[in-house]
This record gives sequence, C-alpha cells and structure tokens, in this order.
Amino acid sequence: MDQDQKQVPKYLQLKQEILSWLHSGQLLPDERMPSEHEVAGRYGMSRQTVRQTFGELEKEGWLYRVQGKGTFVSAPKPKATQDIQNVGMMTTYISDYIFPHIVRGVEASLRAGGYSLMLSSTDNDKEKERESLAMMLGQPLAGLIIEPTKSAQGNPNLSYYLSLFVRRIPFVMINERYPEIDCPCVKVDDEAGGFAATEHLFKLGHRQIAGFFKTDDLQGANRLRGFVRAHRRYDCPLLPDRAVVYATEEKAAKPLEAALALLGRADRPTAFVCYNDELAVKLIDAARQAGFSVPGDLSVVGFDDSALATAGEVKLTTVAHPKTEMGTKAAELLLHMIEHPSSATPADIVYEPRLIIRDSTAGILS
Repeated sequence: MDQDQKQVPKYLQLKQEILSWLHSGQLLPDERMPSEHEVAGRYGMSRQTVRQTFGELEKEGWLYRVQGKGTFVSAPKPKATQDIQNVGMMTTYISDYIFPHIVRGVEASLRAGGYSLMLSSTDNDKEKERESLAMMLGQPLAGLIIEPTKSAQGNPNLSYYLSLFVRRIPFVMINERYPEIDCPCVKVDDEAGGFAATEHLFKLGHRQIAGFFKTDDLQGANRLRGFVRAHRRYDCPLLPDRAVVYATEEKAAKPLEAALALLGRADRPTAFVCYNDELAVKLIDAARQAGFSVPGDLSVVGFDDSALATAGEVKLTTVAHPKTEMGTKAAELLLHMIEHPSSATPADIVYEPRLIIRDSTAGILS
C-alpha cells in the first residue's frame, strides 16, 4: 500500500488495497480470500482492523462468508446493471479542444435514456488511466465509454479491462481501441484521413510535403500511415526528415522546432500535413512570423475541423471529425448493450473522412 496514505484510517487503506485486487483481477469471483491472519501479517495490522475491513466489503457486496470455510469474492450479478442509472466516461482530456463536443453528444443521449454521466480524465497518462479505471470499477455503473490512453504504446492496464468483462460491465471505446480488447469502437478512418489530406496537396501540385504526427496514439500512427501511402500512390519519394513524429510530452516544442528547421532550408517544404488543427494553427503562426505567407509560400492542412480551424485570420483546410455525433453514437451503442445484454456485440462505427477546403491551401505558384 502507498506509504503516503498515513493520514487515512488503516481499515480504509486496506479496503482500497483489496478493492484493487478485485478490480485488477488478482482475485476472481468465488475465489477464497487470504485469511484475516494472513492479511494482518502481510500489512502489519491487527486482526480487528482486517475483520472490520472484511465486514464492510461484505456489507457492500464485494465479499461473502461461508461458515467454516472462509471469505470469498462475490460473483457479479448479471442483471445488476439494469437497475443502475449511472454511466462512466473516461477521456484523455475533458475541457479543451474537441472533447467538450464529444462529451456533449454522450450526455444528451444518456439523459434522453434516463441515465446520468460520471466523467473522468486521464490527462493522456497511463497511470491516471489505471486510477480512473479503479475509481470507475468501485462505483455502481451500468456501463463505460472509454477513450484509450496512448493507444499505440500498449495496454499496461489490461487486467482492469478484463475485470470489466468479468463483472459484465459493457463498454465502448471512442477514437481508437486497444488491439487486444474486443469491444465496439466509434472512430474516424484516420488512415484514410491522412491520405485525403496529403492527396489534396499533391493534386494542387505540391511535391515537397512534410507531415507532423503524434504517434503515441493509434490515431496519429494511422494518419501517418495515410500520409506515407499517399506519397507512394503519387510516386513521390518521402525524405526521412519530412515525416516528423513526436510524443505527447514533446508536442509543445518538437514539431515547431522541426518545422522551422525545414523552412530554413533551400529545398524547404511547400506544404505541411498536421496531426490536428491545434498544431496546424501553431505552425501557421510560426511560419508567418518567420516571413512565409500562408497559403502563398506554404499550404497547411489540419485534422478535426475544430473551432480553431476558423478562428484565425487564415481559415484552415482540415479533415472533419464528427465530434458530437461520435459521442451520440457511442452512447447509443452502450445503451443498446446495457438494455439488451444477451444480444450480439454491436459492430464498430467508422466514419469516412471528409476534407473541408478553406484558405490555408493553394496550388504551387508558377
């Protein structure tokens, strides 16, 4: 247990520890718990403290006792979710960029179905994702909507997701899905979006195109794949330094530094494809401050059609993201799973990308 929890009563510390065993699948339904004596010895607590903790968990339905045999983990009740009106939602962020629109779509559909929404943000951090999953598993929830955290970097929290299956809590993922998890996903075809953004520039006559992609999530990795595929389709060699990849922790500096370095070269790119609108707007501002006009000297394409795309002086060419509709559809899928638990798992919903052409792209000047 965390040594920083010294101010928390010992029985509550122990309760949190045991719940983490249950949520992560270390102990399965109907499996015998360690004895009070064993737990007391392991954590340096009195048997009275352990007995108090076991009693509270038993009262809450997590454990049950069998006379003469010990304490066991309670099995989930298959129909329990039908009487629960709360749905959890975990996103990488909540209050910025396109996420409020997604949440708005989710909340409207849930409210119409008689459900309330509990929100949690992982801040795109794997450890915070684990904490959010543990917190959600400790609540009476009918289901979950989850945006995976850094989906291209594996899933260290797999045991928590498996616990959702064990406890028969339905869940839907948005934007992407961990490859090993079998659940419905609502997302954009990001590879096709990356291809469409790049193809648009080729059709305008550009051959020197640089791309900037955050690849610790599968959305960015797939957009990069589309960017590379477009170069092959148009038989245009892609120089290694024209594909700039970065992680979440590097997004404030690395793509900007790489873009300015590329623009300082004699064989500079004439166009940029960006991971999202947020980066595209940042690179447009930097390029203009460096003396380049957009789209006269440099064409730029973003992704997501966020509010940022039309907020600046130069209106951004971008790939549309369904945002609110995605949230609505994710909630509808989840409600179907909650209310029809015996039905087949719903199919994924994958949106085809739609390029929105505005002022930030133009043909090569002769």
